[in-house]
Amino acid sequence: MALRFMTSLAFQPPEHLSALTRAAEGAGFEAVCLSDHVVHPREIQTPYPYTPDGRPRWEPFTDWPDPWVTAGALLAVTERIRVVTSIFVLPMRNPFLVAKAVGTAAVLSEGRVGLGIGAGWMADEFALMEQPFERRGRRMDEMIDVLRVLWRGGWVEHHGEFYDFAPLEMSPVPAEPVPIYVGGLSKPALRRAATRGDGWVSDLHSTEELRALVTTLGELRADSPRADRPFAILASCNDAVDLDGYRRVADAGVTHLQTMPWVFYGADPSSLDDKVDGIRRFGDDVIAKLR
Repeated sequence: MALRFMTSLAFQPPEHLSALTRAAEGAGFEAVCLSDHVVHPREIQTPYPYTPDGRPRWEPFTDWPDPWVTAGALLAVTERIRVVTSIFVLPMRNPFLVAKAVGTAAVLSEGRVGLGIGAGWMADEFALMEQPFERRGRRMDEMIDVLRVLWRGGWVEHHGEFYDFAPLEMSPVPAEPVPIYVGGLSKPALRRAATRGDGWVSDLHSTEELRALVTTLGELRADSPRADRPFAILASCNDAVDLDGYRRVADAGVTHLQTMPWVFYGADPSSLDDKVDGIRRFGDDVIAKLR
């Protein structure tokens, strides 16, 4: 399968999102990706795990529109492109509300959604959402099971460590299972992705780092009950900037590459026209030539 491309919409002004998504659809992108935070405390007590100094990569007052409200708006103005969360902090939420929102989006879009999830890192935000930060990984494992049960349709029940419910039904349900992609770099996160997910979502890595991670995921997947099912690798790469680089990423096992294509063309990040032009040029310069 040819490498597929996804446009990250993180940190973009909300008023730009519909136009960027329509442009991405026209340029041949597989999906757009939405990120997730609910609030930004002035004083964050939890270090950010993906930078050396523990400071987030964004400043206060960065826009974080609700991903599933946003997904509904973007899906309504497009016909083909998918909307994927990268990443939605699942254990910060109630699984019934997540199942309802994501399932509804899948039904109304005829399956054009993907749920990319992570365990989250900001304990401050969990406290405000009234969800426990401790044991969030183990709870997320069970939440994945709960979501799939609720999306099955008919009378369903679940009896687990964290969630327990007698037969009930949730309607409407997606015609096909919503793919669940799991992010994270820790050993438990990689194992969760490989053994419970439909794919893995990376942070920003080199091609060789991705190759090693894909190998690890493949080994873990081979020992899981889901070994015979397709497994997607949704990656961001810091050293693939041309056709040969993208081919190397695909050879490393990446199935979907997430990028902000306008960056390669020196776009003014505040200019919608510049970003749309960058998306279209990337479609002509890269996507069309790799098909």
